[in-house]
Amino acid sequence: MKDMKKIFNIKKKFCFLLCVTLTVSLLLGCQSNRKEAVTKTGFYFDTVISITLYGQDKEPYIDRCFEMARTYESYFSTTIEDSDVSRINQHPGEAVTVHPETAELIQKGLSYYSVSEGRFDITIGALSSLWNFSDSSGKIPEHSKIEDALQTVNASSVLVDGDQVTLTSEGTKIDLGGIAKGYIADQMKSYLKEEGITEGTINLGGNVLVLGPKEHQETTTYSIGIQKPFSEDGSAIAVIKITDESVVTSGIYQRYFKQNGTIYHHILDSSTGYPYDNGLASVTIINQSSVDGDALSTTCFMLGLEKGMELAESLENTEAIFITTDNEIYYTSGMGTIIPFEILN
Repeated sequence: MKDMKKIFNIKKKFCFLLCVTLTVSLLLGCQSNRKEAVTKTGFYFDTVISITLYGQDKEPYIDRCFEMARTYESYFSTTIEDSDVSRINQHPGEAVTVHPETAELIQKGLSYYSVSEGRFDITIGALSSLWNFSDSSGKIPEHSKIEDALQTVNASSVLVDGDQVTLTSEGTKIDLGGIAKGYIADQMKSYLKEEGITEGTINLGGNVLVLGPKEHQETTTYSIGIQKPFSEDGSAIAVIKITDESVVTSGIYQRYFKQNGTIYHHILDSSTGYPYDNGLASVTIINQSSVDGDALSTTCFMLGLEKGMELAESLENTEAIFITTDNEIYYTSGMGTIIPFEILN
């Protein structure tokens, strides 16, 4: 494992080089045929979706992306009664026929169970349903209910055979919330590229996926801010410059409530039933795939700073930024070299 403290301490040296690099990029990126951005927002999966494309004729394509979001919600949601996932959860012991993409995403979620050493578990549904992080007035569930829910978390009870999914354990519930948004973002990007659209941004509640480089704007790269944890005005603690990549952050400040001075957030430990308390505030993953970024940001958070960093460093075409609860920043070796990166004061 690399000396993370050393990496952190040399950030100021990187800053100067990055400023020069970004200035050159800005100069090279100037275009005379600049197109106007079109942005639309919607609300799906209990989160705000925002899509930006360039050119007034692109609005119908954004509308089609929102139609895709509605369709995927009908597959993956745990709150829609007749969704694929809800039907699986309602019929334990039965083979439930689902849309092929539902089966595909479930398989993807199961693959991260081993990658995360058993921490990333899509059968956490009974446990996650006990916690309410939708506003700041949430309450800690009764300990006995948490203990009961923990008995149902069992990834090995999910069997996938083609487009049929079976839960073999009574009470076990699938929850794809830790991976669904990334999958949907990837599908939207794939659709837009098939339609010949090669610049724009897709933002699914913090899962940011860009089509690029920009072709008709002042700069060719997209600037993506990494939020400073618990910043009241949403200010950034760092900025990265990317083209045609995904940026996904999992953090304790995204959905949480505070009780008796303790923060209770939405990233739950399936071994205890309570939120993780490992000194991390957020993990950001930068790579080509939003679905992998979604799963990896959560997985690396769950593994903690040291093991999470080791995993991120071991993966090709993947970079990561770790922010601790005291706002120290650690990052993989490609940040600042492969991916232009600036830490803000």
